[in-house]
Amino acid sequence: MTKNTWQPINSDWNYPTNIKFGAGRIQELPGACTKMNISKPCIVTDSGLATNPMLERITNLCLGHQLSPVLYSQVKSNPTGESVTEGVSLYKASQCDGVIALGGGSALDAGKAIALMVGQKRPIWDFEDIADHWTRVNQAGMAPCISIPTTAGTGSEVGRASVITDTKARLKKIIFHPKMMPALVILDPELTVGLPAHLTAATGMDALSHLLEAYCSPGFHPMADGIAIEGMRLIKHSLPSAFEAGEEIQARSNMLVASTMGATAFQKGLGAMHALAHPLGALYDAHHGLLNAILMPYVLKANQTAITPKITPLCDSLNIKGGFNGFLDWVLTMRSDLNIQHQLKEIGINEKVSKEIGKMAIKDPSATTNPVAFTENEYENIFLNAVEGRL
Repeated sequence: MTKNTWQPINSDWNYPTNIKFGAGRIQELPGACTKMNISKPCIVTDSGLATNPMLERITNLCLGHQLSPVLYSQVKSNPTGESVTEGVSLYKASQCDGVIALGGGSALDAGKAIALMVGQKRPIWDFEDIADHWTRVNQAGMAPCISIPTTAGTGSEVGRASVITDTKARLKKIIFHPKMMPALVILDPELTVGLPAHLTAATGMDALSHLLEAYCSPGFHPMADGIAIEGMRLIKHSLPSAFEAGEEIQARSNMLVASTMGATAFQKGLGAMHALAHPLGALYDAHHGLLNAILMPYVLKANQTAITPKITPLCDSLNIKGGFNGFLDWVLTMRSDLNIQHQLKEIGINEKVSKEIGKMAIKDPSATTNPVAFTENEYENIFLNAVEGRL
């Protein structure tokens, strides 16, 4: 195995948006707010971070530079429409003038959705990613948004959409507008150092699922493919180290960048992992990254015939022997090394919802870019295989 000798250094990137990367770059947050004319930011995060010293540090950093932050920390692990509505109400009542989305994918998605909704009169579901619904948005009313990820998985910091659960419909819906892409992203690997090992594993596998599904998605997008391949290479070398030695800043840096690359690449499309994970997350409130991690080998196997021509050259790039079977073995081995469960039933998901999952998966937008157009029954069978661990 070739040793990865890349060393993380501070960098400023403008693709796909303005990104400040490097250890300690969080110190630049107040200056960035000032440049964006934000003096009273609404910090959107989850309840887990609400008591974390990191949040106090960031709040004090803002206060020390004459900013007046307002905290909204009621975001659930799978953000809901109600959470967004509460955040918008607080934003307006406090007369905020910008959003700082801080945390994992849930907080980032909620923050982006709040920044969108503060200037809208329609309900959030009117902006679901269907046809040209995004054109309904009053773009002038959107609030400026800064995103700061504290996990390395979703890549939501560079996403043009938010995944929000409609609790009445019991569905995860994608809310989209091109300007939902945060105007500024701060990628500070020091903020991910305290992430527990099990979340490092689940979020890291989520990043891999984004990169892998984007790469395997049909269609011509060589820029996305190139980003996906390099992102997977970074994960192959760095996820085990980040899991085993959480304070290893190089591994944390690589994973944070790979996560951002995943969301950049999946503008090409996703696939059946997400088509299944979205409804399962809505029904069971299960961790999205963990769902993708468990589903990954079963979806790979179902897609095998269609994706083998893509997996073969990918194996050459990642120095994995054995073609498709060798790649599948690598995924299974890494999952095991990361203590990821092999079966959905190990996290409390059983076969009782199989019919419903089949119907929901085929309607999920991610299904449209899977390499194989699975039927409801085929999605149901993939789900049942994942419940029981049948490969």
